[in-house]
Amino acid sequence: QVQLVESGGGLVQAGGSLRLSCKASGRTFTSLSVGWFRQAPGKERDFVAAISWTLSGASYADSVKGRFTISKDNAKNTVYLQMNGLKPEDTAVYYCVADPQRQPTNWSYWGRGTQVTVFS
Repeated sequence: QVQLVESGGGLVQAGGSLRLSCKASGRTFTSLSVGWFRQAPGKERDFVAAISWTLSGASYADSVKGRFTISKDNAKNTVYLQMNGLKPEDTAVYYCVADPQRQPTNWSYWGRGTQVTVFS
C-alpha cells in the first residue's frame, strides 16, 4: 500500500507560480511511477503530468506543456509539480498519483488532493 499526501496548493494571481509537493510512504519510492491529475469544478479528472520510475522522461498534457514541470526526488520520497505562468483555467483540485507500472494506464494510488485557485 502507498500513501500520498499533497501540499503546496493555494490562491495565486494569473501569471504567478506555485510548486506542489507529494510525499509518498509505504513502498520503495524508486519503483513507482508518479504523476499529477486535476479536476476542475463540474469537469472530469484530467491528466496533467507523469514521470516513469525509470526516469526515462516526463509526459505532459498539451494544456500545460512549457509551463509545468514534474520532478521526482527519490531521496526524499517526493514528487513535485512546478507550475509557472498560471492561468485561471488551471484552477482545480490537483491529485498526486503513483503506480508500480512503467507507463500506467490506470493509476493504483491516489492522494486526497490540494486546491489550486488562480484569479485574474
